[in-house]
Amino acid sequence: MRYCWTTLHVDDMEKSVEFYNGLLGQPITRRFKAGPKVEFCFLGDGDTQVELICEEGCKVSHGEDISIGFVVESMDRMIGVLEEKGIPVHSGPFQPGPAIKFLFVKDPSGVKVQLVENL
Repeated sequence: MRYCWTTLHVDDMEKSVEFYNGLLGQPITRRFKAGPKVEFCFLGDGDTQVELICEEGCKVSHGEDISIGFVVESMDRMIGVLEEKGIPVHSGPFQPGPAIKFLFVKDPSGVKVQLVENL
């Protein structure tokens, strides 16, 4: 058995694709309509992907106790990109040990996203 994707229901597909593809660099592997009011988009270049589902008229809410994480090459560079794009840091950066640094942001639908630099 292997882990294949995390499904996120989103409010706005375009803003969410811009966040995961444009900001985090996750390539779009599939994007399609599943009827007149539902759209799917899969992003990621490895075995594990992010699946976005946007359903017109559907109220989306996400728990504060869940986050998804992405490795970044440079935390300092990523903080600059976040500032440039007007994306506030939710919390951090934290450095709990000499080998890791991370912070949290929220995606356009309110999902907490951890950005991690392995030092």
